[in-house]
Amino acid sequence: QAQLVESGGGLVQPGGSLRLSCAASGSIFRINAMAWYRQAPGKQRELVAVISIGGDRRSYAESVKGRFTISRDYAKNTVYLQMNSLKPEDTAVYYCNTAAAGPNGEGRWGQGTQVTVSS
Repeated sequence: QAQLVESGGGLVQPGGSLRLSCAASGSIFRINAMAWYRQAPGKQRELVAVISIGGDRRSYAESVKGRFTISRDYAKNTVYLQMNSLKPEDTAVYYCNTAAAGPNGEGRWGQGTQVTVSS
């Protein structure tokens, strides 16, 4: 089975909201800080948000701080990214992975989920 499966993307108007989900294998989820990354057209993949193993600490890229919230649910082996006040510049393919992977990690990346913010 896939190790990481992203879902929840879609088309939304500026100012709208979406919640992305990342279903992870238990072995990955339980022992790793998790992160959301995104890659906009013509741009390199970048780190968006990180959540600690226990979920008590979170950090965000400056571009999304105050608008996005990362969370994790141990009962579901799932990491979420709640995105509010979306802007056109948030348009990208969003990926989840371990925080340690980094935006340029050589490991296999999933398909990601497309988020398009447009009027």
